[in-house]
This record gives sequence, C-alpha cells and structure tokens, in this order.
Amino acid sequence: MHFLSLFKPSNLAKDMPAGLVVFLVALPLCLGISLASNAPLSAGIIAGIVGGLVVGVLSGSSTSVAGPAAGLTAVIAVQITELGSFEAFLVAVMLAGVLQIIFGLLKGGFLSSFFPSSVVKGLLAAIGIIIILKQLPHLVGYDALPAGAHAFLEPNDENTFSAMADAFRLILPGATALGLLSLGLLVLWGEVPWLKKSPIPGPLAAVLLGTAGNMLLIKMGHPWAIASTHLVQVPIAEGASGLMKLLSTPDFSALSKPILYTSALTLAVIASLETLLTIEAVDKIDPQQRKSPANRELLAQGAGNIVSGFLGGLPMTSVIVRSGANLNAGCQTKVSTIFHGFLLLACVALLPQWLNQIPLCSLAAVLIVTGYKLASPKVMKQMWGEGKYQFLPFVVTIIAIVLSNLLTGILIGLGVSLLFILRSNYQRAIRQVLEKHVHGDVLRLELAEQVSFFNRATLQKILTEVPRGGRVQIDATNTVYIDPDILDLLADFKEITAKVHEVEVTFVGFKKKYDKLQEDLTFVDYSSREVQQSLKPADVLEILKGGHERFLSGKPLVRNLRRQAEATATGQFPIAAVLGCIDSRAPVEHIFDLGVGDAFVARIAGNVARDKMIGSLEFACGVAGAKLLLVLGHTSCGAVKASVDLKVAGKSAAEATGCDHLDELVEIIQGSIDPSQLKDFSSWADDKKKAFVDEVARKNVLNTMNYIRDKSSILDRLTRENKIMMVGAIYDVNTGKVNFLA
Repeated sequence: MHFLSLFKPSNLAKDMPAGLVVFLVALPLCLGISLASNAPLSAGIIAGIVGGLVVGVLSGSSTSVAGPAAGLTAVIAVQITELGSFEAFLVAVMLAGVLQIIFGLLKGGFLSSFFPSSVVKGLLAAIGIIIILKQLPHLVGYDALPAGAHAFLEPNDENTFSAMADAFRLILPGATALGLLSLGLLVLWGEVPWLKKSPIPGPLAAVLLGTAGNMLLIKMGHPWAIASTHLVQVPIAEGASGLMKLLSTPDFSALSKPILYTSALTLAVIASLETLLTIEAVDKIDPQQRKSPANRELLAQGAGNIVSGFLGGLPMTSVIVRSGANLNAGCQTKVSTIFHGFLLLACVALLPQWLNQIPLCSLAAVLIVTGYKLASPKVMKQMWGEGKYQFLPFVVTIIAIVLSNLLTGILIGLGVSLLFILRSNYQRAIRQVLEKHVHGDVLRLELAEQVSFFNRATLQKILTEVPRGGRVQIDATNTVYIDPDILDLLADFKEITAKVHEVEVTFVGFKKKYDKLQEDLTFVDYSSREVQQSLKPADVLEILKGGHERFLSGKPLVRNLRRQAEATATGQFPIAAVLGCIDSRAPVEHIFDLGVGDAFVARIAGNVARDKMIGSLEFACGVAGAKLLLVLGHTSCGAVKASVDLKVAGKSAAEATGCDHLDELVEIIQGSIDPSQLKDFSSWADDKKKAFVDEVARKNVLNTMNYIRDKSSILDRLTRENKIMMVGAIYDVNTGKVNFLA
C-alpha cells in the first residue's frame, strides 16, 4: 500500500476508532498473558506497545496486530524457570528476534503456503470458540483466571469447562448486567443499518456503556457496583522514575548458558509458526482479501522481539484475537495497529487511573462477538459442504486446539490433514484407464502428482496383472515426484517383465533426469495400413461410439498429436469417412475423439451430397479403404431452419440472402420437407417449430444416405457386400449426445 494512502481521511475515519477498539481489547490481554506467563505485568504491556509501534510500522500487513501471544504462555513460564530469571529470559527473546530476521532473509515465509486451508479455518474457528468459552466467566464477573489465558488447562488446576462451571456459581449481578447490556448493544450495532454505518464502532460504544454504567452505580452506592478486582488493572507508575522502574534490563551474562540458545530457537520457531498461521488466517477473513507478505512479517516480528526483549517485554507474534477485533472494528490500513500502540504507550504512561475504570465484563462482550464471527455456524456449514477430506481435519483442529493449546492443536490438525493427503494420494496415485484405440486396447496408468514408496505394492499388482501380449502406457505428465523405489520397479518392468510377457509398454511425460524411462513408443496410436485392414465395419462403429462416450464424459484419449502428424505424413489409412455439416458446433474429430489420420471428414452446409461430394466419399471408401461411412446431421441446424423458412415464405435463397450459390443446397434440404405439414407454420410456438426443423434434419440424413447409394454404384456395392457400413446419426448440440439412426 502506498505510504500517502495510509493518511487518506476516509481511511483514518475508520482506522482511528478501530485502533482505539484494539487498544481496549489488547490492554487486558497484555496484562492477562503476563500473569499467565509468571512475568512482570509491565512485560506484556511493553510487548503490546512494541507490537504496535515497531512491528506495525515494519509489517506489510494491513490488518494483523502483533503483541504478546497466549500460545506462548506455557513456554515462557518454563523458560523463565530454566534460565533462572526473567532478565536472562529477555536475552533469549532478543536472540529469537535475530533468528526470525534470519528466517525472513532466507525466505522462510514460504512455509505459510503449505498450511492446508482446513487447518487454517479450523484455527480461526477454534480461536473463536476459545474466546467465547474463556470470556463467558469474565462476562458474569468471574475474573479468577487471567484475561489472556487461552490454554485448556489453567495454572490453578482448573480447565476451560470447570472455570465456566465455577463462574456460573459465583455470578456478580452488576458485572452480568453490564456485560449483557454491552453484548446486546454490540448485537444491535451489527443489525441496525444506521448504527452499522455510524462512525463510532460498536465495540467502543459497548466499552463506554459498561464504563459509564459502572461509574453511575458507584456514584449511587449501589450494591451491584463492580469492584476494582473486576476492572482493568494497569500498573501505576509515579513519575518518569517510577515508569523506568517498570522496565526490566536483559542480563547478558546469560549468553554463557547453553540452554539460552535452545530457548531462543524454541521461541523463534514457535513464534514464527504462530505468526505465519495468523497472517494466513487473518488474510482469509479480510473483506478486501489482501495478501500479507510472509517474509516481511518475519523480519518485522524479529525486529519487534529484539526491541521488546531489550526493553523488558515478552516475546510477541501476530495475534488472531487482536487482529480479528481490528477487522471487526472496520480497519482499513495498518494505521489502526500503529495507533493502538501509541494509545498503549500514552494511556499507560499518562492515564492509567482512567483505564482502570473499564469493566472486564464489557471487554468480554467485545471479545465474545469477535469470537462468534470467527466461529459462526456459516463457517461450519461451508466446511461441511466441502466434503470429509476438508471437514474432518477442520473439526479435529478445532477440538485439539480447544482441548489443549494453540501450538499442540495446530500440529495435531496438520498431522490429521497430512494423513488425509497421504490416504488420498495412496488411493489416487495411479489412475487406470482402459483406452480403446484404433489399433486395440491400451491400459493407460496415469500417475499422480506425488508417487511414494507407499504406492509400490499397488503399482506392482497392476503391472503383474497385465495380460500377456497386452499394451501399457505409463503417463507421468502431471507427476512432480517419483520415489526411487517406484522408478526401479518401472525400469525392471520395462527391461525384464514386459519382455518376458510380451507386453508392449511405453512411457510418457517422464522428466529427462529419468533417463531409463524416456518416451519409447513400442506401438502405434494412429491408424496404419495394418490397423485399417484388420478392422471390420462393425468394429469401426464401436470405435466411434467409444470415442463419443469419452467425449461425453470429458475423458478423451491422451494423444501426442504432433507425433501423430509426423507419423502420418507419408501416408493415410483412415478407418471411417464422415459427411457432416459445416456448423461450427459439430466438430467431428472432437465428438468422436479421433486422432490425426483416423478419419476422412467432409463438411458442407446441411450435410447434403451431390456429385463432387460423392466423389470424395467414393475415394475414401473405395480407394483409401475406410470401413464406415457416417452421415452426421445435427439439431438446431441453421441450413435446415433457413430451408424451412424459405419454403414457407416461397422465396429463393438468392432473393432472401443475396448469396448466389445457396439455392442448390436449399433445394436438396427442402426435398425432406412435407409441404402439407406447413399449414399455419408462422403461428406455431417456437418449441413446435424447433421440433419440426429437427425432424427435417433427421429425414435429410436418411435421404442423403439413400441418395448416395442410388447415385454411387461402388458405395452401394461395398455396402451390400458388407465391406463398408453406411450409418446415419444426429448430433444434439444441446446435450452433446449422438443418436445413431441406422
């Protein structure tokens, strides 16, 4: 995005309120994650500030928001203990940032392209469900657990569900009332058109409502007033010196500890993985569908972690909760992210007392609505509709994340998705197609994109079952990787088994590096003299019918037309001759899936026959040896329709069109029209007219066949002697189906 566009008034009008909403959501999360990580409260806020001001500036994402991540809490707590102090841990955070920069420079962001969409969508839905489950206790005033906790198991031996059970036994009426009011306002804000268009975002309105409501209850001395333990609790520093005391200084003497480097690598890998997954997920829910540059994000996160560690902050990642809230509030550019960082810095430093008046129940309402949008029933329905190979990894990812933690759940989801991919690849690695070529049957084995060792047994079984004297074509046109064991199996089959069993085998599409499996055609795939002479007329008809079935199913034979053209350059031995219409919608070679040199094709408007056309057909069958003569008409034929219209109007083609050479064609076609059936033709319904024209086209085909036999003694004799077969057919331009008449 161009730098100046960040400050367009139309963008700022949405980015500034969105930044305020993200700030309000991020503040308690920063504090909660610090508590859950056994780190100083200020560490989470510092990470949030750096995530906004440093990562927000350097990032190429317009929507993602960086900050301390709930997914790292358990790792942070363990590493602080192992390293002996929080100050030593800060050095690990800085080294992790350096490693992330290295990952970015090495273009490690490409890994984001390998996350299956089912896992990414499962991640989003799981986070949405977790947000709802974790925030419901805060909505009713139960704040015993940190607001930033996302793991299923809590530090106090509680879990997500037991905490909810406790919460609903210890409901605070005031928090519940204000939380439900805030939630109701958010729902109303999303449904009422004029509120949706309001410059004030719904989440901000909900927080203001909750804060003002509680301040009113306090002023009234009402027993439902919410105490400070259920409000935001920002550390308050007295003056600049007090503010500096909140910062921790890295202990660089920890560089002598080998475990420090293991900790740094662990943080770098987990934080990078979570960041890549987050920006992939956030891009999917971005209404503008912008693509965040993954490598630049790694560089930005690395720089942010170096600064955060130096200032005493927690490690950070791009965070779905904050990013989702950012999008939900209507952000347009990354100005909202940067602005939220400024607000964290300014308000924590200057206005902590005011921030400490915000009820956690109102913030919980904001997050619950955000969670619902991430895990809406619409998403579930969509994934169900995509089939089991998408839905099952999606559901497993959700369950795994909800019942464990973010990283474990993602790894389980990726594992399940990989199993489905392997299973699918195992089942579909080899597609068998028995193709009926003009020269005989060929078993074509189409290899999948990846052919692994797991497919060896299946391939070996298929090759073993090829009958003696059979033909096999192994096609690797779409294959990217072939396991060495598979290559050895194919080479052995070609050099040993195929020769012993007299199996003709050819390889197509294998890369040049597989020098033993280069294309080496052992049988022809076009009509030759031997093929033509060996076929009977009935065999040719079956070949055409088989080709037409392939046309209808969209599975034509795989041919190298260039090689066929070269092979037939010195002579032609077609097996059929086709008299078809010139209509562009009736391409004979496609309709019957024919290759180069398989058929003579004569095309003329209305598929009619006169002396010169009959001469071509006599050559095709009487001299060149074609075994089948097919007269092919079609529905909705323009030539037939025009002939009918001209017959009704009593005009010639020359009078109606100005074309001097159409009358002979029209007169031939009109020979198939019964004038007695044209009474009141102009008043007929369109469907009736169309049916009549199609019936004339059918009669025209039959009349053409009779005319050919009547005028050509050689074609008539060949037909009577069963040396050729003459067949009529109608091609339906609507369905693509050919109906044979005789």
